[in-house]
Amino acid sequence: MRPRGGQAASLFAAKLASKFSKLTAQAAPYAAAASAVLILWHAARDTPPPRAGNPAPLVYPAGAPPAPAPRSAPPAALQQATVAATIEVIVNRNDTLDAIFRRMALDPADLAAIRQLPGIRQSLDFLKPGDAIKLTHRDGTVEELSRKVSETETLHVVRDDSGFAAQMTENPVQTRIRTATATIDSSLFQAAESAQISETVALRLANVFAWDIDFVLDIRPGDRFTVVYQQIYQDGKYLRDGDVLAAEFVNNGKRYRAVRYVSDSGTVGYYTPDGKPMRKAFLRAPVEFTRVSSVFNPHRLHPILNLIRGHMGTDYAAPIGTPVHAAGDGRVSFEGVRGGYGNAIVLCHSNDVSTLYGHLSRFARGIRVGTHVQQGTIIGYVGMTGLATGPHLHYEYLMRGVHMDPQTVKLPGADPLTADALGKFRTQTAAYLADLPDSQVGQAAAAASAAARAPEAALPPRFSVAGMAQYVGEPRGVVN
Repeated sequence: MRPRGGQAASLFAAKLASKFSKLTAQAAPYAAAASAVLILWHAARDTPPPRAGNPAPLVYPAGAPPAPAPRSAPPAALQQATVAATIEVIVNRNDTLDAIFRRMALDPADLAAIRQLPGIRQSLDFLKPGDAIKLTHRDGTVEELSRKVSETETLHVVRDDSGFAAQMTENPVQTRIRTATATIDSSLFQAAESAQISETVALRLANVFAWDIDFVLDIRPGDRFTVVYQQIYQDGKYLRDGDVLAAEFVNNGKRYRAVRYVSDSGTVGYYTPDGKPMRKAFLRAPVEFTRVSSVFNPHRLHPILNLIRGHMGTDYAAPIGTPVHAAGDGRVSFEGVRGGYGNAIVLCHSNDVSTLYGHLSRFARGIRVGTHVQQGTIIGYVGMTGLATGPHLHYEYLMRGVHMDPQTVKLPGADPLTADALGKFRTQTAAYLADLPDSQVGQAAAAASAAARAPEAALPPRFSVAGMAQYVGEPRGVVN
């Protein structure tokens, strides 16, 4: 049976819609792609070209034309290539200029050219750790080099049209004289610090009087000192302290004075105001500023053996490795192990005097039997070899084989100035001695100081502010 006309039309329309839907689905991807391309083309055509700098505002103030766009900065690499760099190099241990140039990527040909300059090779190449070298370079090519070769001289090397040119610049120093006075309450260094005296000057002061005062044992509360010394300045800036020119030290009521004198031959020494040398044949102490554990005592109790054994010398307690100095000029007669002394050295001096140094940790280089040494030479180092309860130096002073107390024995002095030199000495030193306290005032102050310490006189001898030194006749066990 055939369908009617209305039904046939409906069926045809349905089939046509179905086919159209299929065609639309197949063409959709192509239409989407075409639309995207069309959108991108319109966007590219309508976008204005980029402008350098920031975009101008949409609306400008009335009457004000738009500001021109700023120019862009050149690349950073181009800037570095046209600007010289200045660096300061601190010399390290074992550093050389060759190593510094390699480390800083500088042209070694420039160093070779600088070294060819006349008269500067030694000043250029002699480097010490801590020295500063200032270099100006452009991409590794040296433009300038400068370094201080001494306290008053600076070497400058500058590149010019013909290569390099060198110049030594002088920068002189100025010397000022300062006089300072201090009273000791507990120690020399504390008193110096309270008077704004540097530790360097305090040590030099002690060295001036080292032949008369044992600064380990002999210092007392109430002792006082005055020191006249140099201070070095450069361009108005303090650099350092210089030499001690004159000094006075009142120790336990006794006054000592010294003044610096330079002879015609250039020899420097310290003398009393009447021209007698401060230097003597022996130092009072062969070590510097340490606590004393015991002093000369022929009846002390040995701390290890617990026997009454004479202590024929002085023990200076000090850290292991503390330098030990020869007390006087002499010859090494023994060097090695010597019983309870452990590592020991014996020096023979003139006038049948010998000195012994015991319990050493080691001997100084070059010290052997027959070696001649001068006063102050380092001969060994503090230790605790042999019969020792702790690190210390045992020091003995013998005259014709008899033990003497090294703190009280009278020491021979050097020859005084000749009559010809005495006149120049007085002229050269008069101004320095005038800066010391007046003699009569000093004597009155010393008497007052001694009276104030009268109760101390009742104590046994050898009291020391460096620690309670052993009193003569006391067992060593009571010693700090």
